Amino acid sequence: MRAHEPTFLRASAPRVASTAQVRYDTQYQMTRAIKVLLIGASLSAILTGCGAPAGGSTSSTLQVIAGENFWGSLAAQLGGSHVSVTSIVINPNTDPHEYESSATDARAFATADYVILNGAGYDDWGQKLLSANPSSSRKVFTVADLLNKKAGDNPHFWYNPEWVDNIADRITADFEALDSVDSTYFSQQRDVFRSALTPYHDAIAQIRSTFSGVPVGSTESIFVYMAQALGLNLISPPEFMQAISEGSDPPAQTVAEFQNQVSRHLIKVLVYNAQTSTRITENLKQLAAKNSIPVVGISETVQPATATFQDWQTKQLNSLQAALSRQ
Repeated sequence: MRAHEPTFLRASAPRVASTAQVRYDTQYQMTRAIKVLLIGASLSAILTGCGAPAGGSTSSTLQVIAGENFWGSLAAQLGGSHVSVTSIVINPNTDPHEYESSATDARAFATADYVILNGAGYDDWGQKLLSANPSSSRKVFTVADLLNKKAGDNPHFWYNPEWVDNIADRITADFEALDSVDSTYFSQQRDVFRSALTPYHDAIAQIRSTFSGVPVGSTESIFVYMAQALGLNLISPPEFMQAISEGSDPPAQTVAEFQNQVSRHLIKVLVYNAQTSTRITENLKQLAAKNSIPVVGISETVQPATATFQDWQTKQLNSLQAALSRQ
């Protein structure tokens, strides 16, 4: 460029890049693009390893609410690290039939991915919370619906070992539907839980083989399903057991019949609900003790609250077996 050209012409003159410069710029841009792709691939791999969405699927921790802790225990074991379970009724001094929900419960139901209720009139408070906090993305499993049970039927479904297995299968299937990415994991958890139930099923089989047909009594209908599974002959007046379970006074003639069964040693063991107590049931327990009839308590919710479903049930079965062995 000539030195005598005007300044404004020198400033606006186009710059012509050399062939070497063009090659350098092209290589620089290609190198930069490759780095961006590599960084993106690395981030994708890291996120996938941490459980972030991959391939259009989702993998996350399911928020599970269980009306009672016996169903909560099943859900926690079946879901493992891929679920976060909150059980509402856990207090041993609380009668689940009469539980009154709180604002905290309402918030938990509102944000849940999956809710398990017992149904059949046992936890109507839970259904009210669901109705007050509708959600199209929330899945609800009502156990009574699976078993074709309704209000007025005996709602103590968790005391039927066959139903417990069926319910575990249903919960697993629901988890797989909600989180398809982890379906294999949930299937493996079901196998683990099946093995964990072995001592529970063994205890049931042992009692059935040894004491089948032995007459026993129960203050409530809570023991009906398990008595059938054990092959025991539960002879307590059904109207008595039903009334006590519902929190009402049993007919006078059923009270007299029950007392007669105890006084005449027509039953070998008296089973009662450790979470409820009435004047009538306490009198029966005292009468049984007076007549040297073993008394065994069972609870409606998992005790202690930190125990697993199977440990809780197996411990109760062992106590019952020991009582039956004393007769």
